[in-house]
Amino acid sequence: MRAELQAALKSLPHGPAFRFLDELTSLDPGNEATAVYKIRGDEAFLDGHFPGNPMMPGVILIEAIAQLGGVVLQTDPVHAAMSDVRLTGIRAAKILGAAVPGEILEIRAKVEGRLGGLVQIEGEVKRAEGVLATAKVTLSGNLA
Repeated sequence: MRAELQAALKSLPHGPAFRFLDELTSLDPGNEATAVYKIRGDEAFLDGHFPGNPMMPGVILIEAIAQLGGVVLQTDPVHAAMSDVRLTGIRAAKILGAAVPGEILEIRAKVEGRLGGLVQIEGEVKRAEGVLATAKVTLSGNLA
């Protein structure tokens, strides 16, 4: 991964156990990005979702969109980085399939708009067979 992409990924406040982006594959700072996440199979949530038939929960697919959206907004060359960025709204979410261990997911997030400390993100999660989830999420944070 190129150095600038590695640095952008480090803007996430999440610890390793709750980070659903392994690598940024593209970044248009402040506008849009893509990333990948490989479902390893040892994630703690898979133990209970579902025993004997593990699959990544749909809400975590949406969380991956939000995390990537956070990376995009924190790299905006026009707007200062925000502190305490959080997922505060989910709209138009669709879970269209199940992701299982061994699959590589491609996440895309695009900034649709900003209003003060609110940022609207549109995104999707895909795998080789097609789209798994789409959502519009709102992130909020404190302006510097």
